[in-house]
Amino acid sequence: MKKKLVGVVDYNAGNLKSVETALHFLKTDFFISSHPGDFFKANKLIFPGVGDAQAAMQVLHDTGLGEAIREFYNSGKPILGICLGCQIILTYSEERSTHCLDLIKGQVVRFPSTPGFKVPHMGWNQVLHLNRHPIFNNIPEKSSFYFVHSYFPKPDNDELIAGETDYAVRFASAIQKNNLFAVQFHPEKSGKKGLMLLSNFLKWEA
Repeated sequence: MKKKLVGVVDYNAGNLKSVETALHFLKTDFFISSHPGDFFKANKLIFPGVGDAQAAMQVLHDTGLGEAIREFYNSGKPILGICLGCQIILTYSEERSTHCLDLIKGQVVRFPSTPGFKVPHMGWNQVLHLNRHPIFNNIPEKSSFYFVHSYFPKPDNDELIAGETDYAVRFASAIQKNNLFAVQFHPEKSGKKGLMLLSNFLKWEA
């Protein structure tokens, strides 16, 4: 069986090296590109990222990568969003009042100021599965993954929440719609469970 070709979006939002390392470990065929026209040849897309929502959206707009991601989503082929890539797929982010890609209706909100809870939320935390999505196959309930973020996704439709995590509040740490699955944590930095999640994405037929 021919391996699926995975495209990884490079939009100056960092964190590509750890994604690259994980995909090499999983022995999958992939490429990293900042050119929108390259992604038509991919069977799957990974949309990673860390940093500032407004700066990321400006790059996506200026380069045409934002429209390429929309077209890929509309094609029905699987997409995995990671961290910032789990936020700017929504409609709007409170971070510098940023209009985002609007693939999923909803907002990105900042953690509330809560005694005993530092922002950003940084470190390992459990993910509770709200539905047994194929990307969670063979990953035990309440497995821990690595987080680094000050904002989190809040989709309008709660039925699109695939996983939740507690930190000051209970927030959506995994969301899904059709061929799009996105996680607020970093699977590529989350050891064996993270590699299992990435492996499940590579096998997933949306």
